[in-house]
Amino acid sequence: METHRVLMPLGGNIYDQPSTFRVSVSCNNMLLSAFILSLILWCSNALQVIGGNKTVVQGGTVILPCKLIDSTELLNQISWQRKTRNKPQTDNFFTILPINGPRFVNGDDHRFQFVGNFNEENGSLQLSNVTLLDEGVYTCIFTLFPSGNHKTEIPLNLLVPPVTHVKDDLPILGDEEVSLATCTAAGSRPPAKVRWLIGTLAGKVRATTNSTEHANGTTTTVSSLVGVPTREVHHYEVQCVVTNPALSKEETVTFTIQVQFSPRDVNISVRSTDSFQCLTAANPKATFTWNRPGNSLPQSAVRVEGATLQFLSMSSDLNGLYQCEASNQYGRDHGYLYVHVTSGTCTACWAILGLLLFLIVIGVAGAAIAWKFSQSPRIEEIRKVFRRYEKTPTKSQEGDAVVEETEEAPQQAEGSL
Repeated sequence: METHRVLMPLGGNIYDQPSTFRVSVSCNNMLLSAFILSLILWCSNALQVIGGNKTVVQGGTVILPCKLIDSTELLNQISWQRKTRNKPQTDNFFTILPINGPRFVNGDDHRFQFVGNFNEENGSLQLSNVTLLDEGVYTCIFTLFPSGNHKTEIPLNLLVPPVTHVKDDLPILGDEEVSLATCTAAGSRPPAKVRWLIGTLAGKVRATTNSTEHANGTTTTVSSLVGVPTREVHHYEVQCVVTNPALSKEETVTFTIQVQFSPRDVNISVRSTDSFQCLTAANPKATFTWNRPGNSLPQSAVRVEGATLQFLSMSSDLNGLYQCEASNQYGRDHGYLYVHVTSGTCTACWAILGLLLFLIVIGVAGAAIAWKFSQSPRIEEIRKVFRRYEKTPTKSQEGDAVVEETEEAPQQAEGSL
């Protein structure tokens, strides 16, 4: 406080007295300053900058909201900062001025678009084609006069949908538990949930699940369907169901279990009077090869197309045993066809050959049973009758064929189950 020396007659003494006028002026200045400061603080407390948390699915579009309300001050500028996975340090990247309008700072990124209105004190931005690197905190700043900067933070969170697929683990027919199929929900955020719909296989198969977290914050979830690879589970249809907040609905992948096994039960069926087909059960499908054991196929008289053998002409040169071999990478099996072309035919001949076919099948089923039947007098009589008819054909057209199979042919599609 400033003082002045004033002469005042009081008992002949002179005193230093404070100047009442100067004190009054100084107090008024302080009160005015305090009033202005209070007014600014009151105005600042009344205004608000509105933002909010935002969540978006990777690849989508999001609005980063920023709105100034309850302000009576002059708006000079709106600016944006960010700290993201791609920009870990504070980055000033966008500004909006009353005259020059919106512009990028420190490099353009045209995925951002100003969708607010400066005159309405709306600084909102739109970000399209959002990636995981855009995740972070965005700061919207309003610069006012006279109170200065007012800001709000808008955290941006990313959801990443999983990439889902089911892999066939190619189990081989057996009696030990192995993985039948694997369902993978890769690179999701948050981690995906994976489950199996197995229907009547409940109690016969089970699921094992594990997950791996990646450096970018995503997670891969893998679930394997485990069980014994039997004929019962082969061709059984199951579903892998994946759930994740980034998906609009559950994702279901249907899968048919495939048990691998070699060809078995090779049979030959009659397609027509001169055409025969080789059939088997195998996975993957078998390939077929026709041949004549100990002899070559008469190329001019037969045609082979995959599993089918067709005779183009009938003559005694075709007589003999034909073999069909079915094979895949897991093994092979054989079926046999016996062809006998005679100069004539009769009902008795067909009956006798039918009996012979029956005996051949019995012989394949068990050597002991075949031996027992071969000792019976009845069999010897049949053989004598067969030899008599073979030497003395009945009157009929030449070129008739007698065909035998070693096994009955199943009712099934060519080369498949």
